[in-house]
Amino acid sequence: MDLEAIWTRRLASIEEIRWRVANALDRHPLCRGVEFEIISMPRNRRSNWTVSLKSVRSDALFEANEIVADVQEAYELAVAA
Repeated sequence: MDLEAIWTRRLASIEEIRWRVANALDRHPLCRGVEFEIISMPRNRRSNWTVSLKSVRSDALFEANEIVADVQEAYELAVAA
């Protein structure tokens, strides 16, 4: 079985990624209200976008980072034509 085919990231616009990160953070009680920014980056082997977390409580930092990492594993930023 081709593992690469199973773990292929889905292309998403920056707005869709922003929406998904916001919803994922809001589902965790400690991460509600976390402010963040989606940042497009040059492509590397793992991702072409990242999240800059702002105003996150210290007791929620680990959870917020884990949530963002899960979303990053699932989505790749679609390059605008």
